[in-house]
Amino acid sequence: QVQLVESGGGLVQAGDSLRLSCAASGRTFYGYTVGWFRQAPGKEREFVAASRRSGGSPYYADYVKGRFTISRDNAKNTVSLQMNSLKPEDTAVYYCSASTSWSSRSQNAYEYWGQGTQVTVSS
Repeated sequence: QVQLVESGGGLVQAGDSLRLSCAASGRTFYGYTVGWFRQAPGKEREFVAASRRSGGSPYYADYVKGRFTISRDNAKNTVSLQMNSLKPEDTAVYYCSASTSWSSRSQNAYEYWGQGTQVTVSS
């Protein structure tokens, strides 16, 4: 069992930066692909970025590529999402998730989820 807790959300202006963190307890992150998803009001939850398990390379959704960076600290059992050049359309609840799969953009592949953290970007 893996418990995930997100932190770092908040209210920022367009163009600002924000750093989200996901802390895991119960199991080490190393053996899990850790993903970030987001859900805006009235919309489906969508994939943002993921850090592959066992040292694999990260991958991103096209709409955040070049602006967001995912990184992990296996010693601290945390995964972070650095979000730069934020846009109002990035406003959503951001969820951290963990999967035993190697690589997936589908939320169905992720077994564990945090409660989410709100990110609001004003124009």
